[in-house]
Amino acid sequence: MNNAATPRVVDRAEWERARAELLAREKAHTRAGDALAAARRRLPMTRMAPVTVVGRDGPIALRDVFDGRRMLLVYHFMWHRGAPHEKQCPGCTHTQAAMNDAVRAYLAARDVNYAVFCAGPFAEIAAYRDFMGWTMPWYSTADSGDALPAIRNGGDLRCYLREGDAVYQTFDATARGVEAMLPTLQLLDLMLYGRQESWEDSPAGWPQPDSASSWWWQNGRPIAQWARSAATVE
Repeated sequence: MNNAATPRVVDRAEWERARAELLAREKAHTRAGDALAAARRRLPMTRMAPVTVVGRDGPIALRDVFDGRRMLLVYHFMWHRGAPHEKQCPGCTHTQAAMNDAVRAYLAARDVNYAVFCAGPFAEIAAYRDFMGWTMPWYSTADSGDALPAIRNGGDLRCYLREGDAVYQTFDATARGVEAMLPTLQLLDLMLYGRQESWEDSPAGWPQPDSASSWWWQNGRPIAQWARSAATVE
């Protein structure tokens, strides 16, 4: 990194002119995002068939996962059945790193409950949640049939609305659509060298040693696990 290229050096006045030009583009990008959010709020919704998931206290209907709130945000966590903790999905692990009690409290203030669904057996997925020190509710969809299909076994977000006993799906997102859950990436986008991933459009000489998301797994573990265990994985 010490030998990485750097931008040209200019005086403060030139820097402020360049920054103002970029700021105008950033504001346009924000307004475009606002327009997309407005369109998202106008999507139709589709009713869910009755479905049951398994939680800490056993089977529970999807409508009860709302925990009394009107809206539900669900992340489908990709699961490798029977695999040890260090072999579980580094991307899904990354998404949960920011979903702490405070974030979920802010969601709840807007009548949104948050939960994680996973196709693994409940005992396995609960053990992983506890190992990571997470407190959000997890539910197994292993026996839920086809009513809650996760894209590629996981890695997607689903948004639901409850009206009495009826549950409706209002939105879903996958791939880069879940980056709202990854503030790390949004902060790195502000930094000089960005995410340092090979797909990025960066000047010549910028460090780009990794493919997309490959760096989320280091020294045999998803990065977030190093805050939970110092055990090196062979």
